[in-house]
Amino acid sequence: MKLLRFGPKGQEKPGILDADGHVRDLSDHVTDFAGATVSLEALDTLRSVDVAALPLVSEPGRIGSCLAAVPNFFCIGLNYAKHAEETGAEPPKEPILFSKATSALSGPFDPVIIPRGSVKGDWEVELGVVIGRTALYVSEDDALDYVAGYCTINDVSEREFQIEKGGQWMKGKSAPTFGPTGPYLVTADEVPDPQNLRVTLTLNGETVQDSNTDDMIFTVREIVSYMSQFMELQPGDIIATGTPSGVGMGMKPQRFLKPGDVMEVEVEGLGRQRQVAEAAEI
Repeated sequence: MKLLRFGPKGQEKPGILDADGHVRDLSDHVTDFAGATVSLEALDTLRSVDVAALPLVSEPGRIGSCLAAVPNFFCIGLNYAKHAEETGAEPPKEPILFSKATSALSGPFDPVIIPRGSVKGDWEVELGVVIGRTALYVSEDDALDYVAGYCTINDVSEREFQIEKGGQWMKGKSAPTFGPTGPYLVTADEVPDPQNLRVTLTLNGETVQDSNTDDMIFTVREIVSYMSQFMELQPGDIIATGTPSGVGMGMKPQRFLKPGDVMEVEVEGLGRQRQVAEAAEI
């Protein structure tokens, strides 16, 4: 299934794509997509719905984040070999874990707002993993059984905030609109191999990131299992699994976002995003 949310910000409705790629309204079957409503059990219930009989949404308008809210917005740092190389960092021996503020969650076509004081805004196409049931002390062999689905994420970052102001990375990752997610939550049964997906990002029409999840240092299986050794993952948690090479920080000379820049972000089979960068209002 390809699940989505459509409508004005704060008034989104749950929907699903039918066999012809049209949006159908799921409001009579689920209130929204977040937490328990994206658990594996809840998704199994939705599979019994006759999609062709659902109300057709001829003009869905704005597409929101595929999740209304997330209990946790986790991220993995330096998880592509070529990205670690471009930043001059040693490939990590264990996954680097950090978080984005959940308030960074944003629609896939909403503007990205460059925050006040920002001089080093950057882009990061990532494969997103949505947890489908409580995971604690999970083995690698079983880890994918805890995944509800996958989505496209742009892990927008402010490198000065992240690196030059000390402390943890979170403050460079968490500004409002820094987490465009979607357009679809694609259920795990439609993604047979999360380690073989093309990931791309264009900036103003120029391809700057073009890689494959097979370059990930730690696989989705390894990430979910590893994280579950330290914390209890919950249904609706999202994990951004790292970005490939081609970020602005790694360019020579470095290149950062400015108002009017257009990012188009895609993970193979999970849908394409488009954001225009805008300056924060003073």
